[in-house]
Amino acid sequence: MNIEGSLPLYEDTIDMLSDVVRALGGPKKVGPTLRGNSLPMEQAAQWVRDCLNRERREKFDPEQVLQLLRAAREQGFHAGKHWLDSELGYEQGRPLNPKDEAAAIQEKINHSLADLRSLVSRLERLGQSPLKAVV
Repeated sequence: MNIEGSLPLYEDTIDMLSDVVRALGGPKKVGPTLRGNSLPMEQAAQWVRDCLNRERREKFDPEQVLQLLRAAREQGFHAGKHWLDSELGYEQGRPLNPKDEAAAIQEKINHSLADLRSLVSRLERLGQSPLKAVV
């Protein structure tokens, strides 16, 4: 469990994910989110409980773990991510400000567009149609 202001103390990944699921409202809330309409709510909740049971074969796949950690971030719960930082030998990072993240993405798009314009120009100088290159 996490004590506010300290590094999260978890036994292992299952312990950390159990805490994340608790922070997100428990298996009945998380199950339908991860499984969509593929299972009724009670079965989806049981599947989550099974994934968090060391004795069971069911486990979250890596994309589901990321989905859980992203949802926890949205809820302001960072203990799982901080535990991973600690386990992997990283400093604890703080969440990005969504405006800063959006600005960074926009900057990458602008650089990509500039690169694309340059490549199109080079193709045209070589007498090639840029549309032909795409097809």
